[in-house]
Amino acid sequence: MAPKVLISDKLSDAAVQIFKDRGIDVDFLPDVGKDKEKLLEIIGKYDGLAIRSATKVTEKIIAAAENLKVIGRAGIGVDNVDIPKATARGIIVMNTPFGNAITTAEHAISMMMAVARQIPAADASTQAGKWEKSRFMGRELTGKTLGLIGCGNIGSIVADRAIGLKMKVIAFDPFLTPERAVALGVEKVELDGLLCRSDFITLHTPLTDKTRNIIDAKAIEKMRKGAYLINCARGGLADEAAVRAALDAGKLGGAAFDVFVEEPAKENLLFGAPNFVSTPHLGASTTEAQENVALQVAEQMCDYLLQGAVRNALNMPSITAEEAPKLVPFVRLAEQLGSFAGQLTETGIEGVRLEYAGAVAEMNVQALTAAALTGLLTPLLQTVNMVSAPILAKERGMKIEEIRREKDGAYETYMRLTVITQRQERSVAGTVFADGKPRIIQVKGINMEAELGPQMLYITNEDKPGFIGHLGMELGNSGVNIATFHLGRLAPGDDAICLVEVDGDVSPEVLARLEAVSHVKQVKALHF
Repeated sequence: MAPKVLISDKLSDAAVQIFKDRGIDVDFLPDVGKDKEKLLEIIGKYDGLAIRSATKVTEKIIAAAENLKVIGRAGIGVDNVDIPKATARGIIVMNTPFGNAITTAEHAISMMMAVARQIPAADASTQAGKWEKSRFMGRELTGKTLGLIGCGNIGSIVADRAIGLKMKVIAFDPFLTPERAVALGVEKVELDGLLCRSDFITLHTPLTDKTRNIIDAKAIEKMRKGAYLINCARGGLADEAAVRAALDAGKLGGAAFDVFVEEPAKENLLFGAPNFVSTPHLGASTTEAQENVALQVAEQMCDYLLQGAVRNALNMPSITAEEAPKLVPFVRLAEQLGSFAGQLTETGIEGVRLEYAGAVAEMNVQALTAAALTGLLTPLLQTVNMVSAPILAKERGMKIEEIRREKDGAYETYMRLTVITQRQERSVAGTVFADGKPRIIQVKGINMEAELGPQMLYITNEDKPGFIGHLGMELGNSGVNIATFHLGRLAPGDDAICLVEVDGDVSPEVLARLEAVSHVKQVKALHF
């Protein structure tokens, strides 16, 4: 059956056609996003949901979305999606962070020019029949210093355009490497240096606890008298009250905002301030950008639903369409290794070490680690998935370590998972054979080769004669059929491990009788 997608906001006809051309069953209902009750009523039958900003994907909607696998936001902002709740349900949330980058950057440049030359006020004055040529004295951009707070995708485009305008560009961005700064032609500086040197400052950073009110009264005090501030990124990056005070006092020569703390901004204390230019969140509002993000989100959702490829997800490692087929068997192996260790772990987990050797070390180990943590935490938490597992592990203070190495040992490639608890370390390793099936190859340092079935018995025992016969007899007398039988030991007569695949569940009573068999130390029923 083809995956089913709901488009609940206005997307272009070309985006709708992409779903149809790739065999997706799509319902284009552009008004249903505004009808919460209708959306709640129908969301349960869809595998994917494509939205813009009008649809609010709340906890209630997510709870009703029984089959939903992916939410695609045509645009960058996902404030209208409850990402933690989606993550807990294993729903991937993806956006299109690059589809409107050029448009937003161009808007920032436009706003900078508009405020520098007081164009909106001059236009209003002229159309009112006045001819106030001497009133509107502007500033040139050529030769001025532009300070970028944030030099990522959009900020770097602004830098390129500003350099073309013969401006000197400096940037504050903790993630900007010196090499990248040189390539962009910008000077990397600290925030205080940027504030005191810039003639124009433009914001291009996400809104986080660290960036909220990054431009406050103290920051403005460090700025040059007559400097200009442009914000086309996120409301809340600048303290609106402090900006108003600085405009009234003449500390700022002007400000241009496309975004506000509260939107829609029908009223705002910045309105009416001297040389203040505003637009209603138009950064991404061009025909080209709206078309680009619509097409991009349709392609991304199709790639995920049809091939398992993950791009631009906010709560899942990226997986390309090319690597997805190779990853699938190793994802299954990682989940089995995690489940194996998780079902045998009875004390608090302090850390997890994942070793990737050979070809698997060159793969997308983020996805494999997420799968291993899913298997590990499922026996403990029940409702956990590849999307939520890394977050849940972090919340519980587990230290996750990933080690990549070249081929080591008899196998071309393998994974080893080690669980570190308060009492011990327990490791299990596995690989994928040419048939694409995962195999266990080592448990607690004991070599063995076993394919894991749905029901397994994990038995630790002393390597003594008669053990296998007594165990088989007890299982036979209890009506338990053996499907496969695997043995491993450190040395003759030393500790040994037995993995037995059985048909059907084994009752607690049978498990108790098995533990009484000669030379048996522990018996545990595992499910995969």
